[in-house]
Amino acid sequence: MRPGPGQRPDGLTGELLALASLPDDSPTLPEHLSTIVRLSASVVGPVDYASVTVSDGRGHRTAASSGAVAEAVDAAQYSEGTGPCLLALHSGEMVGVPDVVGVVVWPGFRDVAWRYGIRASLSIPLFAGSGAPVAGLNLYAREVAGMRLLIQRVQDCYGASSTSARPPMDAGSEQLLAGLAGALQTRDLVQRALGVLMDRDNVPVGTAYRRLVEEAGSGGSLTGAAMAVLGQYTR
Repeated sequence: MRPGPGQRPDGLTGELLALASLPDDSPTLPEHLSTIVRLSASVVGPVDYASVTVSDGRGHRTAASSGAVAEAVDAAQYSEGTGPCLLALHSGEMVGVPDVVGVVVWPGFRDVAWRYGIRASLSIPLFAGSGAPVAGLNLYAREVAGMRLLIQRVQDCYGASSTSARPPMDAGSEQLLAGLAGALQTRDLVQRALGVLMDRDNVPVGTAYRRLVEEAGSGGSLTGAAMAVLGQYTR
């Protein structure tokens, strides 16, 4: 259920929306990523373990996890330099693995996941204000059926599959889906504001982004700054 006017979304939905409104270099970004991992593992029905992968220029690392199993499956992908979590982070596209046993292209991921009882996974790119991925959210499941439906529902959020009606899911999964859909809307809003600033000031996108961050101010939301830009210059 969407919050009413003036209401702030809570839980996982609110964290995903807050992340999408942050500048990429916000000092609070790690805290938001950690909370997203914790909530994903605790409230999303099909998910047994969760983690978040980041790239810091020295390679890839797990910035937060719900436990050793997620870290072991992540590490197998870092060791090979490939896997669903890395593909999601670098491509900006969600990567669903509805049945680990059928994986051919990532043998290291497949073998370690199977050893730890992981039968399905879903990796989702997470982005902050610039719209570029800042992390990859990795969701791991012991059971296939629930994760298969979650993969389909997330694909629907990204417009990557049929928009035909899907069965409803548990409350935590619906929080995740609402947060992802809202974050995509936030990204579209910010990108439109950047386009306005680029045209108005005849500057490249990087400069427009820095100006939007300045408009938001310290601790401010890029969503609010983007709405102000659009409201002022698109009347």
